[in-house]
Amino acid sequence: MKLKEIKDILGAETLGECEEGELDMKYGYGADLMSDVLAFITDDCLLLSGLVNEQVIRTAEMVDVKGIVFVRNKLPTKETIRLADEKKITLLSTNMTMFKACGELYKAGLEGYSIPKNEVRKADAG
Repeated sequence: MKLKEIKDILGAETLGECEEGELDMKYGYGADLMSDVLAFITDDCLLLSGLVNEQVIRTAEMVDVKGIVFVRNKLPTKETIRLADEKKITLLSTNMTMFKACGELYKAGLEGYSIPKNEVRKADAG
């Protein structure tokens, strides 16, 4: 699904200068735990998050995520937006909750990224 379609579906606004509307996203992944993003996300995923700090951008860069949607009307600082522009990561913001945004994208055909069964961590293994 193209980022411009995602923007329309979510009624989102673009933050910053980087807007790769033609970029194609294969999966969606919603997370506020950046450790989960590092452990499980793939490079053709759209990241949806309620975290708006620079760590989200740094994490996205490490796993080659090119699009991030901030949910719940959250807005990052100018410094965070500047960092995303520098790293060529498109930032969007929507007033939808994460649950609603993920549901709308799934309903429109964006697949959710599934973690392979052998990668699931047990709570007591920790």
